[in-house]
Amino acid sequence: MPKFTQEEVNEIIKRLEKMHPEAHCELNFETPFEALVAVILSAQCTDKRVNLVTKDLFKKLKTPQDFAKIEQENLEILIKPCGFYKNKAKNIKACAEQIIDKFNGEVPSTIEELTSLAGVGRKTANVICAEIFHEDAIAVDTHVKRVSNRLGFVKSDDPYDVEMALKKIFPKEKWSRMHHLLIFLGRYTCKAIKPNCEECLLNDLCKSRR
Repeated sequence: MPKFTQEEVNEIIKRLEKMHPEAHCELNFETPFEALVAVILSAQCTDKRVNLVTKDLFKKLKTPQDFAKIEQENLEILIKPCGFYKNKAKNIKACAEQIIDKFNGEVPSTIEELTSLAGVGRKTANVICAEIFHEDAIAVDTHVKRVSNRLGFVKSDDPYDVEMALKKIFPKEKWSRMHHLLIFLGRYTCKAIKPNCEECLLNDLCKSRR
């Protein structure tokens, strides 16, 4: 893959900040466990839809104990609009039970501990580390993977490869911020079907555009 100079990297960050200064986590939650549930529900589902579901869900169920006690079939009904609801309900209940049994009811704070939980992959773990524990982390979702390949940061469909490539390109203190900036770029500008290259401030630096 072509390498970016430090000057280009700094310019990319600067322009992304200009394009999407409001970039942030769009999932709504109040506690670490609510955040974990919301991120699990967001798999192959929009944040907007997840927020509609959790608005009512978190009024009924708040703690790991609440989610562990509810019948899976009842949880499925509550989260059905998020898609893949049977598998998500199963994982959320199992995750809640593991947190109670292994972590004294508290959401763990390391990638290794988080990924030991049912339904929690590396992307979800990175989101929790960044949003809840304010660690430097880059979570790779479909948007981040797509724009990273288009811009020329990496040439891989493997989220882990993308994460490692981004960590080499961007300074550690910018990792969490880059996660949000790249998501907003992919969500609102560099869209999957019809990227808006003409209005993208990165079009002269974009490797695929060149």
